[in-house]
Amino acid sequence: MSIKKRKTYELDVIDLAFGGKGLAKPDGFPVFIDRCIPGDLVFVKIIKKKKSWAEGKLIKILKESELRQAGKCRYCKFCGGCKWQQLSYDQQLEYKKRHVQESIEHIGRLKDVPINDVIPSEKIFEYRNKMEFSCSSKQWLMPEELENQEIKKGFGIGLHVPGTFDKVIDIKQCEIMPALGNKILEDVRQFIKTSELPAYHLRSHEGFWRFLMLRHSVAYDNWMVNVVTKNKNLDVVQDLADLLSRKYPQIESIVNNITDSKSGVAFDKEEICLFGKNYIKEKLGKLEFKISANSFFQTNTRACEKLYAKVEEYAGFTGDEVVIDLYSGTGTIPIWLSDKVKMVYGIEIIKSAVIDAKQNAKLNKIDNCEFLQGDIKDVLPMLKSIPDVMIIDPPRVGMHKDVVKQILAIAPRKIVYVSCNPATLARDLEMLHLVYTVEEITPVDMFPHTYHIESVALLRKK
Repeated sequence: MSIKKRKTYELDVIDLAFGGKGLAKPDGFPVFIDRCIPGDLVFVKIIKKKKSWAEGKLIKILKESELRQAGKCRYCKFCGGCKWQQLSYDQQLEYKKRHVQESIEHIGRLKDVPINDVIPSEKIFEYRNKMEFSCSSKQWLMPEELENQEIKKGFGIGLHVPGTFDKVIDIKQCEIMPALGNKILEDVRQFIKTSELPAYHLRSHEGFWRFLMLRHSVAYDNWMVNVVTKNKNLDVVQDLADLLSRKYPQIESIVNNITDSKSGVAFDKEEICLFGKNYIKEKLGKLEFKISANSFFQTNTRACEKLYAKVEEYAGFTGDEVVIDLYSGTGTIPIWLSDKVKMVYGIEIIKSAVIDAKQNAKLNKIDNCEFLQGDIKDVLPMLKSIPDVMIIDPPRVGMHKDVVKQILAIAPRKIVYVSCNPATLARDLEMLHLVYTVEEITPVDMFPHTYHIESVALLRKK
């Protein structure tokens, strides 16, 4: 079969590729199709064609896979949030383990590395402690809404349609957020509709309402509401804050972040506290952390505890170690490890994260954590002694090759590498393999119903 762009084909989906797309192989030629699972017979249109692969757009499922099940969320076939709801959770875990294994073998070219079973998430719904919803002046309509002439394409607040930056589904019920969040979301929706102020338009860059960010503390069961607007209008946002704070005693903090940035991200140039404090508190184990509107914190609190417990297990501390944590963020890993080691250093390039880390160490009365702000390649050479254990928890893009060279030059006896991207994990492990043996890897599921998977790798100096 010769695959051509803009042509349509019937294809059998035989596998799931990393990235969550179904994989068909007509005559051995890979075609990737979103929202398909192995066993589906599908009718697709080829929208992209390269020399060695193609991408197809699903037009219709002709015959459903025996693996396919109904998703709990009514939006899961259209929203980009959690596309794997059509697979049982056990099957999701199997594919995630396979994706880690295949990345290590094919990208990292490392053979016979033991990959343990995925540590599952305790909750597979209502597990996210942070959700960000975008405002749109023209919501994207669901198929059943298109058929209803009474429903107009007006204001919507929700999540983006995958592959678009300006199409927003008006989400009434998000299943991966704790239930109270949906009630808060609905009240904000109704308030904005009657406010007579327009939603921000990502093409014209005009309008007022931009985002709603909700944060939930699992330990204390309270909430932060962050209303993001293009400019300042305290009278209006204060009315919204008063409404929410009166109705929901669980809300501890309401802030207004103001940004006129043209990009579609909810970072502020000014923050105003409208109610309560400008942070909430969360716990990991017995440790407490302050979380502000723009702090980074792992989005699945209980799974995060499992992740850090695996880091601690792999490190195998005796109590006398000096530890360094690269990409230390707001200090959660160093603080988690602090009572198991002699001294722990964290390096982080983002100044606000270092400030948060120092505050969190002080909050927990920890005095053996030191946080250093700067680029890792500049800070690492300044270390006065070789650490016993190095923790590496980089962003999705993995490590810069110059950082890898410095790590190999320092050569601590043990490395624990935490990764949110199997592909860059495999690439980095291949470079580190010059000096280190990769003893084993344990995936940890932080994001049920998505293809995303965290992994913890144990490396020992040869």
